[in-house]
Amino acid sequence: MAYRVAVDIGGTFTDFCVFNEKDSSLSTHKVLSTPNNPGSEIVLGVSELQEKGVLNPKEVSWFSHGTTVGINTVIQRSGAELALFVTSGFEDVLEVARLKVPDPYNIFSRRANPLVPRERVFGISQRILKDGSIDSDLNEDTVKLALKSAKDMGSDTIVIALLHSYANNKHERRIREIINSIEPEMAVTLSSDVWPVIREYERTVTTTVAGYVQRRVANYLTAFQNALKSAGIPAIPMIGKSNGGVMTAELGKSDPISMLLSGTATGVIGAAEIAKKVGVSSILSFDVGGTSADVAVISNGEPAYSSGEMVGDFPIYVPTVSVTSIGEGGGSIAWVDDFGVLKVGPESAGSNPGPACYGRGGNKPTITDAFSVLGLLGEGKLGYGKVELNISAAREALLPLAKALSMDVEKTAQSIIDVSVSGMFLETTKLLSRFGADPRSFSLLPFGGAGPMIGCFLARELGLREVIVPPTPGVLSAYGGLIADIRNDFIRTVMIDLDQDGLLDLRKTAETLEEEATNWLRKEQGFDGVAKLDWSADMRYRGQSYEIETAFEKLDLDSLVVDELAALFHEAHHSIYEHSDPNAEIQIVNLRLVISGEVPKPKFLTHLEYKQLAEPLASQTIYLDEKEFNASLFERDTLEPGHYFAGPAIISQNDTTTVVLPDFDVKVDQFKNLIISKRKTLNGD
Repeated sequence: MAYRVAVDIGGTFTDFCVFNEKDSSLSTHKVLSTPNNPGSEIVLGVSELQEKGVLNPKEVSWFSHGTTVGINTVIQRSGAELALFVTSGFEDVLEVARLKVPDPYNIFSRRANPLVPRERVFGISQRILKDGSIDSDLNEDTVKLALKSAKDMGSDTIVIALLHSYANNKHERRIREIINSIEPEMAVTLSSDVWPVIREYERTVTTTVAGYVQRRVANYLTAFQNALKSAGIPAIPMIGKSNGGVMTAELGKSDPISMLLSGTATGVIGAAEIAKKVGVSSILSFDVGGTSADVAVISNGEPAYSSGEMVGDFPIYVPTVSVTSIGEGGGSIAWVDDFGVLKVGPESAGSNPGPACYGRGGNKPTITDAFSVLGLLGEGKLGYGKVELNISAAREALLPLAKALSMDVEKTAQSIIDVSVSGMFLETTKLLSRFGADPRSFSLLPFGGAGPMIGCFLARELGLREVIVPPTPGVLSAYGGLIADIRNDFIRTVMIDLDQDGLLDLRKTAETLEEEATNWLRKEQGFDGVAKLDWSADMRYRGQSYEIETAFEKLDLDSLVVDELAALFHEAHHSIYEHSDPNAEIQIVNLRLVISGEVPKPKFLTHLEYKQLAEPLASQTIYLDEKEFNASLFERDTLEPGHYFAGPAIISQNDTTTVVLPDFDVKVDQFKNLIISKRKTLNGD
């Protein structure tokens, strides 16, 4: 086998990245997405790549895919008809949640309605205690009665989340057996299978989201598998995971919660790989597609991870790459509200019909249309020739908006860009504040079809030190799926004191967890290479309500004394809160293990840099900040390491367009990245 292929399906384009293992070449491609006919874009893209002579489907050994079908199902409220079985007395677990106001600055804000209506939440008579012991046996009659009521109400999926099932899942498994015997067509999701951890609301809401998307995700993945077969690809299909890894698509059918954010996570993984190669320690990845923009923090080549990320209106508590999503992408539609205020998004023109400038029948003004009206996209073709710019159509789309705002078309276009960048600025500063980070120490790495188009605008507002545009930014999310390792997270709630007896219990749990993780990697994923194990524990001082994840080495666990493990926690606590209490008692709440198997990665070719002023192919009049400029036009393929030039400039390539503002300079590094930095003035500003 000779080819490794990764695909990222976005709202407008589907991106392909092909690595030829024989000659280490990397090829990219785009086709328009077909949301109404999932899988057909994969068949079309493979066929076109074969016609170009860069891919032989029969020789594909790896095929991975990032998707947003799960998160879109939650956002669009188009998932299963759920019923929820809980321990009697806990029927309001989703309604009560954590008693937090969604927006503390808005007294009128309201929590979103749960995915399970209150009338479809059923109490089951049973009780398991926190240590796993059974206080009250399962009353099977209450299960049968609840099942009948759920079915009569039209439910097609049952979510089971019983009290303390992380400690003992006997009753959850028995309820599933009863349901399967009476209603074998009914889908069932257990909280002890999805994420067996302490805290009832967090476990229940995560399981509810998993059950809500399971059927649709399974159907989508089946279509994906069938598409590969019809394209003649023999490789076992892989799917991106929210934690930045990959797993088999077949496993994704039963574990949909792990892949909800796969489309966004793989892009961050691709950006992190670029950051490692370039040697930049602090980077903001900025992925802008047709529908949304996603921002993530990368430090020392590693993305930040978290749990409790929002999927639509709901948090999920599985480990994910920490990404902030902004409802503004290249296809986001501009509009005027009832008060005459210009708004951008969240509605998007998508791929069909797409922005008006695509000439495919779209007539609503989008961010991309605003860029085209100002001359910032040049006059050529986009998306590997799939789209030819129709600037007159973009102007027509902006005219009604311009009249409503009493502006000319150019000023309206500039206002659309200003509003969208303002929204991106707000959400990005929120993200940086969570990490206590100074934006001036960060570089911006824009990618996606619209990232390099907007990157300089955002960098200027944030005061970032530079913008790094990789060689193929439009398909970097697909590239991330190509290099993502096989990865999974395992967790056990242990609730032990950090003393000698507790440490013995921790070692026993670690052995069980390692065996489970190894079986997953070897047997379920078929990986026979070297496994990497990363251990951590959620720890807290006795009396605290929440924990800090503290990393340690498994080799140390076998020989560790209590004081050494305690010292690791004290240090972690001090680094976050700037204080610690070495004399306080410590509890270990959860033990965590991340197992990963490294996949082969393409090698970046380095080139000698010969410093030389790049000559533009042409020039074009553009409009920015209500001024007229003469911008240089470049083709990305003609730029070599060592080339440099000054903005304003427009750099065209098959998968995206990079816009360089007038006060920025560009140089090409040894990896053919564009390094765009703000021009220094005489006073150093």
